[in-house]
Amino acid sequence: MRCGLLGRKLGHSYSPQIHGYLGDYSYVLFEKEPEEIEVFLKNGDFTGINVTVPYKKEVIPFLDELSPTARKIGAVNTIVRRADGTFFGHNTDYFGFASMVKRSGLAVSGKKALVLGSGGASNTAVAVLRELGARVIVISRSGENNYDNLHLHADAAVIVNTTPVGMYPNVGVNPVDLSRFPRLEGVLDVVYNPARTQLLLDAEKLGLSTENGLWMLVAQAKEAAEYFTGKPIDDSRIGDIHRKLSVQMQNIVLVGMPGCGKSTIGGMLAEKLGRKFVDADAEIVRLAGKSIPEIFAEDGEEVFREWETKALSELGKQSALIIATGGGCVTKERNYPLLHQNGTIFWLKRALDVLPTDGRPLSQANKLTDMYAIRKPMYEAFTDHAIDNNGAAEETVARILEKLEETP
Repeated sequence: MRCGLLGRKLGHSYSPQIHGYLGDYSYVLFEKEPEEIEVFLKNGDFTGINVTVPYKKEVIPFLDELSPTARKIGAVNTIVRRADGTFFGHNTDYFGFASMVKRSGLAVSGKKALVLGSGGASNTAVAVLRELGARVIVISRSGENNYDNLHLHADAAVIVNTTPVGMYPNVGVNPVDLSRFPRLEGVLDVVYNPARTQLLLDAEKLGLSTENGLWMLVAQAKEAAEYFTGKPIDDSRIGDIHRKLSVQMQNIVLVGMPGCGKSTIGGMLAEKLGRKFVDADAEIVRLAGKSIPEIFAEDGEEVFREWETKALSELGKQSALIIATGGGCVTKERNYPLLHQNGTIFWLKRALDVLPTDGRPLSQANKLTDMYAIRKPMYEAFTDHAIDNNGAAEETVARILEKLEETP
């Protein structure tokens, strides 16, 4: 059985990996230009394919039958070549988004939901939310409901972003100010890279329910695999695959006092997991063109902190890195979203009396006990997991991996 993904510019897609978990069939990427679509569908060597932008509508004229869901949404993302050679088109994004809403725990019936964007993903979200009983308003750049009259919808309980705003690499951008919606209960974002867009980070600050688009991606693939193989797949597989991808995609970020072992543990994690290890201090040196002691001596700590934030901004938006941060990165609150947007943050705790101070300007200029007293609550605020690093390094690595396995 030969399956795959049809699109124009596919870049790095997680679909082959997801389908590798779902079934025993090949899954390849088919990059085609618009003028190639008809010939590919008629003569392509495939049993079933997924379809992504910009071809979810363009393929419809070449199909023999559409499912009720595909007709409702007006788009197809799954095509199956039947035994008689005819094509059946379906849309599994509907199931994917419905599963995403269910996972979020949001009760949308009878409540106002704002859907940001008016493209294909918007149509899917609107169809699902209306089926669930929500009062749906589509917000677009122009038209009756737009970003200039959001005050008319301050009673919204749910916001769904279906636009690419906040997607890697253009992170740190939020399409709306969530403080304008006092009745808001939850925010969903179909973007999954980074794991937490600025929209979701802002929602987290407000204590709202949040969910990114990775669950939807896996759930829609699960239903597509059922159509490809003709066999049911238990919904529990969605959670299993989502957990694996989530851990794989997110950065592992190490914070802690200077000399607590971040570089050592980071290097060991990178070797064990086959990932790239990066030291934020090395990135600062690269950006500034001078050593850290030179930055402190010539420019002062505040300039160093500016360079540090620039380095963390570049590193934090990437995926699957092991990042060792400088001991004082937690002193600037602005660094937290940079690290949290796509990372799980581990605080390495080590006894102060064994911390080295050579080559560390702040450690040499201040008593470590005083420095730690100031930074301890900052580490706590930044951290997902605190890990004791007073024993063997191998034990620390094992504890970090155990915590990653607990990812929901």
